Amino acid sequence: MADKTRYTDTELGEFRELILGKLEKAKADYEIYKNSITQSDGNDTQDTSPTFKVLEEGAATLSKEEAGKLAQRQLKFIQHLQAALVRIENKTYGICRETGKLIAKERLRAVPHATLSIEAKNSQK
Repeated sequence: MADKTRYTDTELGEFRELILGKLEKAKADYEIYKNSITQSDGNDTQDTSPTFKVLEEGAATLSKEEAGKLAQRQLKFIQHLQAALVRIENKTYGICRETGKLIAKERLRAVPHATLSIEAKNSQK
Protein backbone atom coordinates (compact mmCIF):
# COMPACT_ATOMS: atom_id res chain seq x y z
CA MET A 1 0.00 0.00 0.00
CA ALA A 2 1.40 3.38 -1.02
CA ASP A 3 1.79 6.14 1.52
CA LYS A 4 -1.02 8.68 1.56
CA THR A 5 -0.06 12.05 0.12
CA ARG A 6 -2.96 13.98 1.66
CA TYR A 7 -5.86 13.56 4.04
CA THR A 8 -9.28 12.62 2.64
CA ASP A 9 -12.08 15.18 2.45
CA THR A 10 -13.77 13.44 5.40
CA GLU A 11 -10.61 13.71 7.50
CA LEU A 12 -10.18 17.34 6.45
CA GLY A 13 -13.77 17.98 7.54
CA GLU A 14 -12.99 16.53 10.98
CA PHE A 15 -9.96 18.80 11.29
CA ARG A 16 -12.03 21.78 10.10
CA GLU A 17 -14.54 21.19 12.94
CA LEU A 18 -11.72 20.89 15.46
CA ILE A 19 -10.11 24.12 14.22
CA LEU A 20 -13.41 26.02 14.12
CA GLY A 21 -14.02 25.08 17.75
CA LYS A 22 -10.56 26.22 18.79
CA LEU A 23 -10.95 29.39 16.72
CA GLU A 24 -14.21 30.29 18.44
CA LYS A 25 -12.64 29.85 21.88
CA ALA A 26 -9.49 31.74 20.85
CA LYS A 27 -11.55 34.70 19.62
CA ALA A 28 -13.52 34.77 22.88
CA ASP A 29 -10.29 34.70 24.89
CA TYR A 30 -8.85 37.47 22.71
CA GLU A 31 -11.88 39.66 23.45
CA ILE A 32 -11.39 39.10 27.18
CA TYR A 33 -7.74 40.16 26.95
CA LYS A 34 -8.60 43.13 24.77
CA ASN A 35 -11.33 44.26 27.18
CA SER A 36 -8.98 44.01 30.15
CA ILE A 37 -6.51 46.28 28.34
CA THR A 38 -9.08 48.92 27.48
CA GLN A 39 -10.76 48.57 30.89
CA SER A 40 -14.10 48.39 29.10
CA ASP A 41 -15.24 45.79 31.59
CA GLY A 42 -15.40 48.51 34.25
CA ASN A 43 -13.24 46.59 36.71
CA ASP A 44 -10.62 49.22 37.50
CA THR A 45 -9.59 51.70 40.18
CA GLN A 46 -11.69 54.61 38.90
CA ASP A 47 -14.40 54.11 41.50
CA THR A 48 -12.19 53.43 44.53
CA SER A 49 -10.85 55.86 47.07
CA PRO A 50 -7.65 57.85 46.28
CA THR A 51 -5.64 55.81 48.81
CA PHE A 52 -6.22 52.57 46.97
CA LYS A 53 -5.88 54.25 43.59
CA VAL A 54 -2.21 55.09 44.17
CA LEU A 55 -1.41 51.58 45.35
CA GLU A 56 -3.24 49.88 42.52
CA GLU A 57 -2.00 51.97 39.57
CA GLY A 58 1.31 50.10 39.41
CA ALA A 59 -0.43 46.74 39.50
CA ALA A 60 -2.94 47.89 36.89
CA THR A 61 -0.14 48.95 34.53
CA LEU A 62 1.60 45.61 34.95
CA SER A 63 -1.69 43.81 34.44
CA LYS A 64 -2.34 45.74 31.23
CA GLU A 65 1.14 44.87 29.92
CA GLU A 66 0.58 41.19 30.64
CA ALA A 67 -2.87 41.28 29.06
CA GLY A 68 -1.37 43.01 26.03
CA LYS A 69 1.20 40.24 25.62
CA LEU A 70 -1.48 37.59 26.02
CA ALA A 71 -3.74 39.37 23.52
CA GLN A 72 -0.90 39.59 21.01
CA ARG A 73 -0.11 35.91 21.44
CA GLN A 74 -3.79 35.00 21.12
CA LEU A 75 -4.11 37.04 17.92
CA LYS A 76 -1.14 35.18 16.44
CA PHE A 77 -2.78 31.87 17.39
CA ILE A 78 -6.01 32.99 15.67
CA GLN A 79 -4.06 33.85 12.52
CA HIS A 80 -2.39 30.41 12.55
CA LEU A 81 -5.77 28.70 12.91
CA GLN A 82 -7.20 30.78 10.04
CA ALA A 83 -4.20 29.84 7.88
CA ALA A 84 -4.88 26.17 8.71
CA LEU A 85 -8.46 26.60 7.46
CA VAL A 86 -7.08 27.98 4.17
CA ARG A 87 -4.81 24.93 3.88
CA ILE A 88 -7.87 22.71 4.41
CA GLU A 89 -9.65 24.51 1.56
CA ASN A 90 -6.56 24.08 -0.63
CA LYS A 91 -6.33 20.42 0.44
CA THR A 92 -2.74 20.94 1.58
CA TYR A 93 -3.57 20.69 5.29
CA GLY A 94 -1.51 18.20 7.24
CA ILE A 95 1.39 18.08 4.81
CA CYS A 96 4.75 18.89 6.38
CA ARG A 97 6.25 21.95 4.73
CA GLU A 98 9.77 20.50 5.02
CA THR A 99 9.44 16.78 4.36
CA GLY A 100 6.31 16.81 2.20
CA LYS A 101 4.97 13.85 4.19
CA LEU A 102 1.72 13.74 6.13
CA ILE A 103 1.84 15.04 9.67
CA ALA A 104 0.53 12.46 12.15
CA LYS A 105 -3.14 12.85 13.07
CA GLU A 106 -2.24 12.78 16.76
CA ARG A 107 0.00 15.83 16.29
CA LEU A 108 -2.66 17.69 14.32
CA ARG A 109 -5.25 16.98 16.99
CA ALA A 110 -2.90 18.41 19.63
CA VAL A 111 -1.61 21.29 17.48
CA PRO A 112 -4.13 21.76 14.66
CA HIS A 113 -2.19 24.62 13.07
CA ALA A 114 1.06 22.61 12.83
CA THR A 115 2.92 22.83 9.53
CA LEU A 116 5.82 20.58 10.52
CA SER A 117 5.92 16.90 11.38
CA ILE A 118 7.55 15.87 14.66
CA GLU A 119 10.52 14.63 12.64
CA ALA A 120 11.00 18.02 10.94
CA LYS A 121 10.39 19.93 14.17
CA ASN A 122 12.98 17.89 16.05
CA SER A 123 15.57 18.39 13.30
CA GLN A 124 15.27 22.18 13.77
CA LYS A 125 16.62 22.02 17.32
